[in-house]
Amino acid sequence: MAVGIFDSGLGGLTVLDAVTRRLPDVPFVYYADSAHAPYGVRTPDDIFELTCAAVERMWAEGCDLVILACNTASAAALRRMQEKWVPGDKRVLGVFVPLIEALTERQWGDNSPPREVEVKHVALFATPATVASRAFQRELAFRAIGVDVEAQPCAGVVDAIEQGDEILAEALVRSHVEALKRRMPHPEAAILGCTHYPLMQQVFQAALGPEVRLYSQAALVAESLADYLARHPEFLGPGTASRFLTTGNPAYVSDKAVQFLRRPIRFEAA
Repeated sequence: MAVGIFDSGLGGLTVLDAVTRRLPDVPFVYYADSAHAPYGVRTPDDIFELTCAAVERMWAEGCDLVILACNTASAAALRRMQEKWVPGDKRVLGVFVPLIEALTERQWGDNSPPREVEVKHVALFATPATVASRAFQRELAFRAIGVDVEAQPCAGVVDAIEQGDEILAEALVRSHVEALKRRMPHPEAAILGCTHYPLMQQVFQAALGPEVRLYSQAALVAESLADYLARHPEFLGPGTASRFLTTGNPAYVSDKAVQFLRRPIRFEAA
C-alpha cells in the first residue's frame, strides 16, 4: 500500500520531497485539492468536509496512512477527524507533531507535566485559519510552560506562491514579518506553520535576522514518518511507484509543480 500525502494545493510537495528522499523505497500518493485552495480562508466546517473527502479518495487509492501536509487541515480538522471519523484500521496524521517535538525537545508520547523549555519567545507564521484555530498554542501548552507565542496570519502568501508570483510572495512575507516584529521585536525562534512557506524560507530568514532560529516542517516530518513506519510496519507497502492527483486542471497543476520541485511531475485528475 502507498502512503498518502495531502495538501490543499502544492505546498505539501515540500513535505513529499523530503519524505521521498528519506524513504526512497516507499510509494506515495500525493493529492492536491487545487480546486478548493487555499484552505486558509475557509471556515472550520468547510475545511473538515473538504479534508474528509480528500482522505476518502486516498483511502480508495490504497493509502491506509494519510499525512495531512497542510497545517490548516491539521489545525482545523484533524482532531475532529481522529475523534469521530477515522476508522480503526486507518491512520490520519498531521504535521504539528514533529514541530512541537522539535521545539519542546520531548517525544510526542511523553505525557509528563508541561515544563520550561529553552525557547521563550516564538513567532508563528501561518494561514488565517491556522492562526484562528490556536491549535499550535494549545498543543504547545500541553508540553511547555512560559513560552510566549505571537502569531501572524499571512494572508495572500499561499495564493501568490500557488500562482507562481515570487515577487509578490516575497513582498508579502517581508510585510508580515514586519507586522509581527512590531508586536514581538526580538523572537528567538520562528515557526513556518504552512507547508508552502519553506519555498520562502530564505526570505523569512533574511527579514527576521540570522539570530532567529527558523523551524521548517519538511525535514522534521520526514524523520517522524520514518520513525512511525518503523514502529508500524503494517502501513508500509512495497514498490516505488508514486501518483499525483489533483482536483484542479492537471496540466496547469503539473506546470506549477515543476516550478516547486525542479523536476517533471505529472498530475492526474482526482
